[in-house]
Amino acid sequence: MRIEYDVKLDFKDVLIRPKRSILQSRAEVKLEREFRFKHAGTKWKGVPIIAANMDHTGTFDMAVALGEHQLMTALGKFISLEDWKKFANDYAEILPSCFVSVGISETDFEKLAQLAKVVKFSSICLDAANGYTERYVEFLVRLRKAYPDKVIMAGNVVTGEMVEELILSGADIVKIGIGPGSVCTTREKTGVGYPQLSAIIECADAAHGLGGQVCADGGCVTPGDVAKAFAAGADFVMLGGMLAGHDECSGEIIEENGRRFKRFYGMSSAEAMEKHHGAVAEYRASEGRSVNVPYRGAVKHTVNDILGGVRSTCTYVGAQRLKELSKRTTFIRVTKQLNEVFVPYTLNDNK
Repeated sequence: MRIEYDVKLDFKDVLIRPKRSILQSRAEVKLEREFRFKHAGTKWKGVPIIAANMDHTGTFDMAVALGEHQLMTALGKFISLEDWKKFANDYAEILPSCFVSVGISETDFEKLAQLAKVVKFSSICLDAANGYTERYVEFLVRLRKAYPDKVIMAGNVVTGEMVEELILSGADIVKIGIGPGSVCTTREKTGVGYPQLSAIIECADAAHGLGGQVCADGGCVTPGDVAKAFAAGADFVMLGGMLAGHDECSGEIIEENGRRFKRFYGMSSAEAMEKHHGAVAEYRASEGRSVNVPYRGAVKHTVNDILGGVRSTCTYVGAQRLKELSKRTTFIRVTKQLNEVFVPYTLNDNK
């Protein structure tokens, strides 16, 4: 046993220090980025925000809506082959903004092979809660060999040495985050995790040294958190809870006591495992919660709110392009961020 005494930080622990700027308006800020991926060798250009590959947010409707804003969607891994074929036929122009999600079982590998025969996807999200296992790395190596020209996003991890391992094993993008999600209970059930801001800073440094990218996954509650993730060095930011409760999310609207909600649950929750696997396996515990999220209408309004907040961040530090934000950021430690005399900012309000 050993203890690390260095302070590790979360989004709530810092603010971004403003700096002189020559920008005249938020409209001058360019949020699009262009990446060439290390292993796939392909290029992508757009706004590097990704809807999480959860049942609720990783939907075809979400992909269409976010695609209009040049954002990406990681589709859920339980989508049928027939549904994929129909979507690819109807929305071929959206496919470059979508990740196909896959687990690390032999069934997952075979299902992906079947999909590859009928859908010309460009990106794969190798999805596992724990990216530290030898089995996970071996599967990643196998996946890269089978799909040399596909962008592969792998994770989740939170330490630099494992980011390096995954990139050297075939990942173009490494997903960062263990336990910060709004419906994740991994930290409660296991005691394992890492404060998200420090995880991003340390993992981005490791990835960029090898020519890879990182995706910050989890922990963002406000547009300011999204901006802090980019400022910390994240190339992509994945959102689940911030995009929950919208028309484009799966599930019906639930009415309770005159208010409207939609169901939202973690993919390691008992509800998810019972839905997709029949039960929670006896050897494991549920590591997710289920909640009713207030219904929030069309996702475009939330997207505009998030993008507007990030543009404003850039103007405060003089970054004309999103790429410049991390280079112009100085974080300051704080003990309090918000004045909560009135209702604090929340994305759970009805729109």
